[in-house]
Amino acid sequence: MKFICYPKCTTCKKAQSWLDEHNVSYELRDIKNANPSEEELREWHNKSGLPLKKFFNTSGLLYKSMQLKDKLPEMSEEEQIKLLSSDGMLVKRPILVTEKNVLVGFKEKEYEQLLGD
Repeated sequence: MKFICYPKCTTCKKAQSWLDEHNVSYELRDIKNANPSEEELREWHNKSGLPLKKFFNTSGLLYKSMQLKDKLPEMSEEEQIKLLSSDGMLVKRPILVTEKNVLVGFKEKEYEQLLGD
């Protein structure tokens, strides 16, 4: 299982604490130092069942400075994936990747349902 996060993010810290408290083993990856590739993003998007827009960090400074709220509706899925792969700070985090599932963001109930004892 992969846990993709930004170590300074408080939501990521909460999710990581939850994983540690529940003795879930994972491979940690800093999204700022290792951007997700286009291939990874396509795979995660397919596994997640979420709209691609949910993969964007809409509260991030980069998202706002690039005015993506207005631009995303006009972009194709391929263009959005290329953009997400260009900078990890555009990607919503944490992302938890298991063999069959992908969770984006941290909702304790989702983690419990997927990984519960």
